Amino acid sequence: MTPALSLLGKRRFLPLFATQFLGAFNDNLYKSAMVILVTYAVFNDPTKEATFNAVAGGLFILPFFLFSALAGQLADSMDKARIVRFVKTAEIVIMIGGAAGIVLHNIPLMLAALFAMGIHSSFFGPIKYAVLPQHLKKDEVLGGTGLVEAGTYGAILLGTIAGGLLGRNYGEIAAAGVLIVAVIGRIVGGMVPPAPPEADAPPLKMDWHIIRASIRLVNATLHIPRLFLAIAAISFFWAMGAILAAQFPPLVKNVLRADEQVATLFLAIFSIGVAVGSVLINRLLAGRVLAKYSPASAIAMGLFVLHLYWNCLGWPVNGGELMDLNTFVRIGQAEWIMFDLFGVAVSGGMFVVPLYAFLTTTVPKSETARTVAANNIVNSGGMVLAALLLTGLVQVGVSVEGTLLMVSVASIGAAWIAWKLHQACD
Repeated sequence: MTPALSLLGKRRFLPLFATQFLGAFNDNLYKSAMVILVTYAVFNDPTKEATFNAVAGGLFILPFFLFSALAGQLADSMDKARIVRFVKTAEIVIMIGGAAGIVLHNIPLMLAALFAMGIHSSFFGPIKYAVLPQHLKKDEVLGGTGLVEAGTYGAILLGTIAGGLLGRNYGEIAAAGVLIVAVIGRIVGGMVPPAPPEADAPPLKMDWHIIRASIRLVNATLHIPRLFLAIAAISFFWAMGAILAAQFPPLVKNVLRADEQVATLFLAIFSIGVAVGSVLINRLLAGRVLAKYSPASAIAMGLFVLHLYWNCLGWPVNGGELMDLNTFVRIGQAEWIMFDLFGVAVSGGMFVVPLYAFLTTTVPKSETARTVAANNIVNSGGMVLAALLLTGLVQVGVSVEGTLLMVSVASIGAAWIAWKLHQACD
């Protein structure tokens, strides 16, 4: 990883890395504070809590489905650094509303801010990957992608911990924090070097019709077999991840009977694991963009989820007060649950990082942002469907443990698609 880590000392990479890091930190500081606040201080009903988490996940992802086509067109038709400055300014405005929602315990306002942050992220998403092949050498792209993913999940870890610790009792501090980080993110975002459209690329005519533009973009991308397979595999990953992330707080509170400290620990373990997997796969592939390890990583992810399901079924029944962190870790079975979470996350990082690098290195640089945008549309569609499916399953009485079993089975599909990509392209 030494060559990749050296990128952190270069202006062509560090400002983008820091901007993405701060954005991911702020997203998760806000989301974690909101979820912990609602789960532990507003609602006191398992069905309402699980439904809220599923709805919140769907609201954050829906803008990726609606606006990614516009985001991809804009990123390929104008200076990406200019778009970074605009979206980071918008983040400050959005977080004013989000902070007010936290302080007032106003659920509609919190959800509206979450939806707006989804719009913000849908416009930034194509840029963070599309800039890499412009600013980095070809043999640096996988390492740069791995660093962005590792940094993102490190930021998720820190933001999740901060939001989890502050959400229930210190909402005012969380509200001030999201505003401060948004301002710092705008300052750092202004340092991203220019990334104008490719000089030899034909002029791009914008299509502002959201539905038509999305359909055209997805059709133009998915008719290419290698891109179809990569995007389908990534979409499977994020659909499974959406269900897992939405179920963590209800799993901790209503199945394991533990408090918000343990919920924060779970999200932290998951974030560390994905960061480790992102770094490890770059080491194994030695900078080459290949999908050879992705099928095995998907199978491993499913097996870890299956073992987590088994451990949750056999968890000692505790009908009293919610356990704190110290009580939870003293239970012997807790070590296996934490091990399973870490294994799921490491396998997930190893699965998805090469696929993102594949998207950005197998198309012309003038089309990179639109390719990433098409991927985001399909990914978000899968995640929204997963959130709707999860909401419906919760309403008809499917347990949290049952949803884990579903995710385990779904990993077989992700492994099969990744194997087809490996056969076709590696």
